[in-house]
Amino acid sequence: MSIGTTIEAGGVDLLSWSFVQDPYATYEKLREEGAVRRHVVKTLATELHAWVVTDYENGRALLADPRLSKDAVNLPAVVTSQSVDPDFQATEQPRSMLFSDPPEHTRLRKLIGKAFTMRRVQKMRPWIEQTTDALLERIVPGEEFDLVDDIALALPIYVIGNLLGVPEERFEDFKTWSGALASVDISAEEKQKALGQAFAYLGQLVAEKRANPGEDMVSALIEADDDGVKLTDTELMSTIFLVMNAGYETTANMISSGVLALLEHPGQEALLRADPSLIPGAVEEFLRYESPLNLSTIRYTTSPVEVGDVTIPEGEIVFIALMSGNRDPEKYADPNRLDVTRPSAHSHLSFGHGVHHCLGAPLARLEGEIIFTKLLERFPDWRLTVEPAALEWRYTAQFRGLEKLPVRMA
Repeated sequence: MSIGTTIEAGGVDLLSWSFVQDPYATYEKLREEGAVRRHVVKTLATELHAWVVTDYENGRALLADPRLSKDAVNLPAVVTSQSVDPDFQATEQPRSMLFSDPPEHTRLRKLIGKAFTMRRVQKMRPWIEQTTDALLERIVPGEEFDLVDDIALALPIYVIGNLLGVPEERFEDFKTWSGALASVDISAEEKQKALGQAFAYLGQLVAEKRANPGEDMVSALIEADDDGVKLTDTELMSTIFLVMNAGYETTANMISSGVLALLEHPGQEALLRADPSLIPGAVEEFLRYESPLNLSTIRYTTSPVEVGDVTIPEGEIVFIALMSGNRDPEKYADPNRLDVTRPSAHSHLSFGHGVHHCLGAPLARLEGEIIFTKLLERFPDWRLTVEPAALEWRYTAQFRGLEKLPVRMA
């Protein structure tokens, strides 16, 4: 189940338009009132009684706590039991690595890990660099352009398409389907249409790779074998679908919010220009400073869980506010300040923690390192062409990113 548009607590609408534009004051207030609290959470499907964890220490611990389950088999019953609507019936979540627990999760992650290796990611570096150069060459120095649409949304979908072995002429279809499935502004019918189109194409892609395997990840997933055990057709399709969606919005948001952070902090931009070796650490700080994910995906307790002076009962839904934990002053000194030299930035929660730590984190980091290196090398002068207050943030499923970022580079 995706997180929808509203969390209500004490009359405060945490995922309203106003919250999405500036969530940090609200999260600061919630941390002060009690970092582990039960709220009414409105998802795309229904309102739920759920616990929202807003501090770093408890959030990180719960992300790795085996008593918090993500297993799709029992999830519908828990969601149904916690719905405010007594007539609501939750539908089954598609089985995937994202919605499974050990030992099933361990088996799937091991098989998928054989295809999504660090070596495969590093082999993509020259291609990503070439693609980034091609995108940046479209920018006319001195003319305004939208960095979100022209760069931030374009690069990740091209990278994912290349990773999966998708022909370049279908990259825009991937962008359309991913955008529709993440959006909270389109109808259920439109989402279902996009889902059907995506799975129909992915089915064709798998058939093509079975007949003519290549060096891509789909071919590697088909061939992945652990003592004679391979991914089932359903697991294969779910994994490809997960890769298609998980690395798109998150990476796009990291790029656009990172550029905005530097535009608003010219001293930090100057540091990176003077010492490009700081860029990998700066990417970690961008991920901490403006987490691409607001909330974790859904979890539920399989036994009572003590969190400080609070006990979350069995059968309760839990969300970890990643964005809030990343700005927790108990973890980070002066957390609302961007600091590209911050030594603790790598400990952020934006990729999760524990067995569900994002498998695609190395690829996202590589994309960030390449795009910021090349932007700083190619364009010595950056300008935001509107006042920062005029910018708007969008909320798509649990992702938070800029609608547009009009800039001029020279």
